[in-house]
Amino acid sequence: MSVSNDRLVRNAWWNGLVVPAFNIPYLPMMRPVIQAVVDQDAFALIATARIEWLRFEARGLAEVKAEFERWAQTDHVRLHVDHIPVIDEQDSWVEYLAIIQGALEMGYPSVMVDGSRLGLEENIAATREVVDLAHAAGAAVEAELGAVLGHSAGPLPPYEELYESGMGFTAVEECARFVQESGCDWLSVAIGNIHGAISDVLKDEQKVEARLNIERLEKLNQAAGVPLVLHGGSGVRQEYLRQAVKHGIAKVNIGAEIRQGYERGLRETGQVARAQEAVYDRTVWLLRDYLQISGLRGKIVQAETTDELR
Repeated sequence: MSVSNDRLVRNAWWNGLVVPAFNIPYLPMMRPVIQAVVDQDAFALIATARIEWLRFEARGLAEVKAEFERWAQTDHVRLHVDHIPVIDEQDSWVEYLAIIQGALEMGYPSVMVDGSRLGLEENIAATREVVDLAHAAGAAVEAELGAVLGHSAGPLPPYEELYESGMGFTAVEECARFVQESGCDWLSVAIGNIHGAISDVLKDEQKVEARLNIERLEKLNQAAGVPLVLHGGSGVRQEYLRQAVKHGIAKVNIGAEIRQGYERGLRETGQVARAQEAVYDRTVWLLRDYLQISGLRGKIVQAETTDELR
């Protein structure tokens, strides 16, 4: 693997582009997502999160990696470990270091530790531990400051209430310190984006059309000095996403948009192949029409970039 995940995301950041990270909660989604990325001559990360092993059918790190390796074309796609929480959605402590160490031993080239349910000092300390482990293995680390809501078991307050209150938003005054002291490579921020619901009651509901606080994002981008990440990309209004990419968002996570297509196709037809077709079609739409990155793979994978291009 000649170019690291960190350099690929930084190439996007330096050149005003974005790398989508597609979550795979069901293993049969892997093939159509990768095929769509290849057919659109785009670049993407394939992401797997702990919650998808517990509440869906991704099974685990080893199973996701094995399925990825069946179809992967590494000029187009790379693996990434998404949310490994320090404290999970049920407010339980997680053996996050052991999970991340296992991922690194398997060769995952980038990982995310989510200490967003901790206080600032504890989040910095937990992230620093992971950074030391991952950098020793040549892997990049994503962290989260603030709290991207939506993965809790119960319903959230109305979206407009959340947005207007700034609940969970990343604090600009904490950003520079967090990046400097934790050593993280990429930073997930909360600026109005929310995760798709994953509880049995809510997981089929259409996501709210989120908007983003671009003014706050501009300040976070200036303070952080590293690529920023937008979780909960499904449902964000396109005009907000375009502005976000101009102001530091270099990676956007997309889960519900393709997961719900797979689940709906399987429910309506009972055929995995038809569900996979739905995933392929939706991924093509996301790459070509929503993100508008079809044909731009070379600018990320082969870009000759330096800090001066920022």
